[in-house]
Amino acid sequence: MMNILITSAGSRVSLVKIFQKELKNIWPESKVMTTDYNTNLSAACNISDKAFKLPLISHKDYFNSLLNVCKANNIKLIIPTIDTELLLLANKKEVLLSHGITAVISSEKFVNACRNKRSIHRFFEQKDIQIAKEYSKTNYELPVFIKPIHGSRSIDTYTITKQEDFIDYHFKNDDLMFLKYLDHNYYKEYTCDLYYDKNSNLKCVVPRKRIEVRNGEVSKGVTEKGVLVSYIKEKLGYIDGAIGCLTAQFFKHLETDEIFGIEINARFGGGFPLTYFSGANYPKWLIQEYLLNETPLDNFYEDWEDNLLMLRYDKEVLVHG
Repeated sequence: MMNILITSAGSRVSLVKIFQKELKNIWPESKVMTTDYNTNLSAACNISDKAFKLPLISHKDYFNSLLNVCKANNIKLIIPTIDTELLLLANKKEVLLSHGITAVISSEKFVNACRNKRSIHRFFEQKDIQIAKEYSKTNYELPVFIKPIHGSRSIDTYTITKQEDFIDYHFKNDDLMFLKYLDHNYYKEYTCDLYYDKNSNLKCVVPRKRIEVRNGEVSKGVTEKGVLVSYIKEKLGYIDGAIGCLTAQFFKHLETDEIFGIEINARFGGGFPLTYFSGANYPKWLIQEYLLNETPLDNFYEDWEDNLLMLRYDKEVLVHG
């Protein structure tokens, strides 16, 4: 039996259901299982085939507990979902492989770069991708966008349009970057789902234009074929150490098509279901690559639906008893 484990599943109900569908199409008896710190209060854990409570990722027993779950439940593939676990799993990939378990996670070096916003800016520059200028905290031009070097989910971000908007915290916190503000009146923001095969070659790009964001995740978005696909294909056709789904953020000027690279997360993003329903079947390709040892894509895949609008809403998961 080929089982899959989605870690730190939280509220990723759609992602779990997608993997269940694709896995059971091949092996009806196989299961998609989940982990979380509080499985009782995780919607995704309550709809998965089986769920396991694990310590916090920062706990010294986290990895051994995860490994024991995998060995006891015939887990063959691990799909991580949050930034804080990526580096740990990247560091432990060989240990997992020695037990017949594959963690779909990029190399430790590339994950490290993604986790540090200054490092990923340097990466973009090496790939000839324009980035927003970073100011010093003593020499800047308003408006300024402030974000943490090691942040995620849009936490601790600020748009400063006038001097009195600043507080001491902005200047004293060394983890905060001051960046040129890219005005949303002139630039549109895109979250792009990139699929990299075992050899770190780019096989698919689906840009999702962000219409509305809630808690750092896209709540309204639309797929868009256009200049970003060819641009990313040219600039990021190969990334050393990249595998599986990467979520990359770009800004594109409404009139000139000028493009800025913002950041990359080496994992599935919260808005990935839109990419899946557009026809880019990353979960199926992962199963084919890592569980069936097949090559799902010989060529770059572009046969996904353009202009597909996603409107997300809250839905209840009821747990009886």
